[in-house]
Amino acid sequence: MRYISTRGQAPELGFEETMLTGLARDGGLYVPAGLPHFAPGDIAAMAGLSYEDVAFRVMRPFIGDCFTDQEFGDIIARAYAGFGHAARAPLKQLQDNHFLLELFHGPTLAFKDFAMQLIGQLFQAALARSGKRVTIVGATSGDTGSAAMEAFRGLSNVDVFILYPHGRVSDVQRRQMTTVTEANAHALAITGTFDDAQARLKDMFNDFTFRDEVRLAGVNSINFARVLAQVVYYFTAAVSLGAPHRPVSFTVPTGNFGDIFAGYLAKKMGLPIARLVVATNQNDILHRALSSGEYATHGVTPTISPSMDIQVSSNFERALFDAYGRDGAAVAQLMDELKQGGFHISQGALEALRGDFASGRAAEDQTAAMIARALPEMGELLCPHSAVGVHVAQDFLGPTPMVTLATAHPAKFPDAVEAATGIRPALPARMADLFDRPERMTRVENDLTAIETLIREALAN
Repeated sequence: MRYISTRGQAPELGFEETMLTGLARDGGLYVPAGLPHFAPGDIAAMAGLSYEDVAFRVMRPFIGDCFTDQEFGDIIARAYAGFGHAARAPLKQLQDNHFLLELFHGPTLAFKDFAMQLIGQLFQAALARSGKRVTIVGATSGDTGSAAMEAFRGLSNVDVFILYPHGRVSDVQRRQMTTVTEANAHALAITGTFDDAQARLKDMFNDFTFRDEVRLAGVNSINFARVLAQVVYYFTAAVSLGAPHRPVSFTVPTGNFGDIFAGYLAKKMGLPIARLVVATNQNDILHRALSSGEYATHGVTPTISPSMDIQVSSNFERALFDAYGRDGAAVAQLMDELKQGGFHISQGALEALRGDFASGRAAEDQTAAMIARALPEMGELLCPHSAVGVHVAQDFLGPTPMVTLATAHPAKFPDAVEAATGIRPALPARMADLFDRPERMTRVENDLTAIETLIREALAN
């Protein structure tokens, strides 16, 4: 399996190089040059298997010869051993033909754990074998950061720095990052929004002197290994509901487009997915783009679903690459236009995108109303992001089973949940002392030089 850049000017890489590189040197994102295909019989054979066994079958074709079957199986086993549910990603029925995929049973109570725990084990195995050390830098709107720090804290070959927007994540999300005690993990509170943090992250990767000096690696969903890990639970959910013998649809609360792009890959690999529904909050650039063809940034409005408060959805570039016939030059042109505020999607590309994705949005009052409704009507206490998904899914329910992804535990957003329901969700017992732990973080301005200087100084100590 080889990997190519969405902008067409970076060298092809194998899986391990792609994982350790993150962002391509031409500024693009790596995607597989081709996808494996699972026949109906292959999918049917997944019925009754453990999550780990399905993960091995789905991901093995992408790994190539980086790891032996035994090594890769052991990596997967270690990655999911700390999850709090035997099914890893259990399904719960909400309504007729509407199901919730609970993705919050990992160590940090968010869907990011599925990818980050796996990546942590993959990095550790690869770096231990080579003897190299890397510096991981990530940007987070809340959940990626805590999942990354949990996965990489204390590892001997890694230093990890996470940029998060100061004052724009929940208290639980912040404390999951700032209470990590291991010396190799650093929480950096940046002035500005998540889009600012993500922009500075990409700037660091495009500063090749700095990138090579600190051996920069990335764990945001710009890293294809992150997206690959998320493909697995589309297969487990669909098979549980009758695939390949009947199609299944998915509604995905969407910010950076990585989670729903994983569903798109699953569909292209042969999983019978009828609909992929992009669910946005009022920062609805993706819904507007799919509705009108105009991808135009309008600024970020803080919401009760902060992990979706994004205007520049990095993984949308991967979808555009396919929609434009894998024309790297066309994608590079669009990304240049985005720096000026936006771009127009061509009619052919828009039709291709609409062939794979539908969309909807939930305003703040609609999100809060769904949190309030879901407990008495569906028996589920939803986090705000999951509530966005369930709200949008209502417009797409029908004879085909619909699975809405529940991306985080409600206890990660207790203020919003309590305001809507009067119930303050409790953290699991293993996190009960989270608010008693001392915090450790560094404030930094939204300035590339300041951030790089801070990282250099930390690595020197």
